[in-house]
Amino acid sequence: MRTDTGQIVHLADYRPTDFVLERVDLTFELDPTNTKVDARLIFHRREGVDLSAPLVLDGDELTLSGLLLDQNEVPAAQYDVTPESLTIRDLPAESPFEITVTTYINPEANSQLMGLYRTNGIYCTQCEAEGFRRISYFPDRPDVLAPYTITIIGDKAANPVMLSNGNFLGGAGYDEGRAFAAWFDPHPKPSYLFALVAGDLGVVEDTFVTMSEREVTLKIYVEHGKEARAAYAMDALKRSMKWDEERFGREYDLDIFMIVAVSDFNMGAMENKGLNVFNDKYVLADPEIATDQDYANIEAIIAHEYFHNWTGNRITCRDWFQLCLKEGLTVYRDHEFSADQRSRAVKRIAEVRHLKSEQFPEDAGPLAHPVRPTKYREINNFYTTTVYEKGSEVTRMIATLLGRDDFKAGMDLYFERHDGQAVTVEDFVKSFEDASGRDLTQFSLWYHQAGTPLVTVSSDYDQASGTFKLSLEQMIPATPGQTAKEPMHIPLSFALILDNGSPAVPTKVAGGEVTGDVLHLTERRQSFTFTGVSSRPVLSLNRSFSAPINLHLDQTPADLAHIARHDTDLFARWQALTDLALPNLMHAARDARDGKEITCDPSFVAALLEAAGDETLEPAFRAQALTLPSEADIARELGGNNDPDAIHAGRDAILSEIAKAGTKTFLRLFEDMKVDGAFTPDAASAGKRSLRNTALSYLTYAEGTPARAAAAFASADNMTDLAQALAVLAHRFPDAPETTNALATFLARFDGNALVVDKWFSTQATIPGAGALARVRALMENPRFIATNPNRVRSLIGTFAFGNPTGFNRADGEGYRFLAEQILAIDPRNPQLAARILTSMRSWRSLEPQRADHARAALTTIEQTPTLSTDVRDIVERMLKG
Repeated sequence: MRTDTGQIVHLADYRPTDFVLERVDLTFELDPTNTKVDARLIFHRREGVDLSAPLVLDGDELTLSGLLLDQNEVPAAQYDVTPESLTIRDLPAESPFEITVTTYINPEANSQLMGLYRTNGIYCTQCEAEGFRRISYFPDRPDVLAPYTITIIGDKAANPVMLSNGNFLGGAGYDEGRAFAAWFDPHPKPSYLFALVAGDLGVVEDTFVTMSEREVTLKIYVEHGKEARAAYAMDALKRSMKWDEERFGREYDLDIFMIVAVSDFNMGAMENKGLNVFNDKYVLADPEIATDQDYANIEAIIAHEYFHNWTGNRITCRDWFQLCLKEGLTVYRDHEFSADQRSRAVKRIAEVRHLKSEQFPEDAGPLAHPVRPTKYREINNFYTTTVYEKGSEVTRMIATLLGRDDFKAGMDLYFERHDGQAVTVEDFVKSFEDASGRDLTQFSLWYHQAGTPLVTVSSDYDQASGTFKLSLEQMIPATPGQTAKEPMHIPLSFALILDNGSPAVPTKVAGGEVTGDVLHLTERRQSFTFTGVSSRPVLSLNRSFSAPINLHLDQTPADLAHIARHDTDLFARWQALTDLALPNLMHAARDARDGKEITCDPSFVAALLEAAGDETLEPAFRAQALTLPSEADIARELGGNNDPDAIHAGRDAILSEIAKAGTKTFLRLFEDMKVDGAFTPDAASAGKRSLRNTALSYLTYAEGTPARAAAAFASADNMTDLAQALAVLAHRFPDAPETTNALATFLARFDGNALVVDKWFSTQATIPGAGALARVRALMENPRFIATNPNRVRSLIGTFAFGNPTGFNRADGEGYRFLAEQILAIDPRNPQLAARILTSMRSWRSLEPQRADHARAALTTIEQTPTLSTDVRDIVERMLKG
């Protein structure tokens, strides 16, 4: 199953390769503009394959320099070659046989940052999904697994470090001025997991003793002078290795594990076997440059890439349609790790915030697709929140359905049964069915049906009989390519809370399956009757967000306040406060649009302030409770005909009302949550800083001046407090002298530190209002803006498009026209980056008609450009068609 550029690839067309790859020997002679690659490949013909079948290898912008068959030159009449493929005919009937392919590539000119490229003097690879074909002609697909031996030859002075996958075999001088290093990876892997790094780098070293008492060498490579900033990443790595042994029984399997941090990288990180390559923003940290969120991200992403060693590497995907099998599963694992390291409730709230803000709009728009798609045009465009985050939620639901013991048994069986294989979603699900004895056929629709289910709930309580009846109906909306949907198996965690705050304990439940505190909705319409309920209970449903659904459940403000006060599930308490907030915010947006006075329900404000002042709740949770739904959340709830300016104005008015009513509370929190002593990134300290900075934001609404934020900026002794004070100043008082001074001070202090300068750009890119676009254009003229660096482009252009609803969604359409200009400028040099930023317009149809027309025109301008990459054309055509 090959992917030809621009062609549609279908899951139904999958078939194994005609030839089995047994072994790969690669030799690289590094040169900045003319690297020689010799790929020696050992194949045998798959049983039953016709002897006339040719060997077809993938390429991408390659030029063939040499081709040998069993060490003999292949006649030109025996093969066909283009930059995208190499087809070799008349192969030996006897197996195995050896093909040696020689290509020359230019790493310095590789602006796509896919394949082998060179940046800041460092050679680096990124081969997922189809980057290896930019290095050599190869069967570049995930079900082609083989052990690799790699020899790297390069200038000794320029490349004292030469790394690849596996265990180090040795190295020495090669000839005058050059050296070599050899690596061997005994674990069969697909080409997308190949990695090579070479250059002059500093290193931080440590060791880890596994559960079988093997000592593993750990190395993190960074730019010279930044070694100290890798300490937290090393600590997170060791904790990840220990946790995976204890929770999943997974032990590391090589003698060495390496991480390399580079500044020019399209992704967050890449799990190459034994040699992870990271965007340096997810490795480097110290209190001066990193926020608490940066530390949490480093911890999570280090863990995620390490966990891929088993869920993605030792067991990989049969084809790219199974991408959720490694990404969704591994996201679930890293979420669980972070929950165990920090606060489980706060972590769950953060996960759901992200899911609702990113994945729900994707599910509701033209880019909607199943967790396991059935077709794609460009696989890079399916590295989506649906595959990652919804894929994780599907794994979480399996754990909920089966319970901890059966889920663990299923995972153990999956590892035992499929180690060293390239597998499918069906293989994964079958492991849980066999381990638990449960039929998961209906549940598997979560993998196959796109769209976010809507569950509508009504209830009735009969005092005389002591019965409480729930009636539920599920509906899955039509999505591109899927109009008819079948009922899903939806696990809904629930509680019935009595007037005194205690849980009701029914004597009997009828109408369907209920296991523990989980109600199983399996039909389109279904009723459950609870007997033995002494008084009318308040229903808390979908606690801990047990299923990724939209829930329509009419509850009074008093019922929601009751849940917020008494539910033992902290996520449910947060959700109740959110459900109290949203009607107020939606009414405020409508009133702002219509020019009406904006009001706020005092009972909502009272409930919010009660939670804020509840010292039995951890500070991090209270900070989450005080953080109102975002402007994007409000737009999603409104559903359509949205005016971003009105949403912003309405939300601001509600924030002001809360701030004025709770000034005393916020003053107390601002003083009480100050963290004394040296900065530490532990969860408790981070929670206090989060709550204090949330209080600071509210106080600027109550006081109406920049004085307090300016003072907080001046006194900050860590990046968390400094960056938050700067953001408050910039967003609340963009034209104040205090803000101008703070921005200048921040830049002067951190100029030269790319990661912190990215924060400086992002802070200004998110300043709301009509002046945002002019500000962004001016920042693009700043010499610090580097158009070839993905992090810098994301920090300014990406942040503006994704994170500035009023500035980007201008009524005159200038924001959309600006984005179209930028996409067309970025696309020729980095299609992946351009396509991902373009998805910021995925919800354009939900805008009011004037803005929607401007958005359509901008997208049409992009679509009509004849030289578009497949990446961008795929996105823009789906957005216009859907």
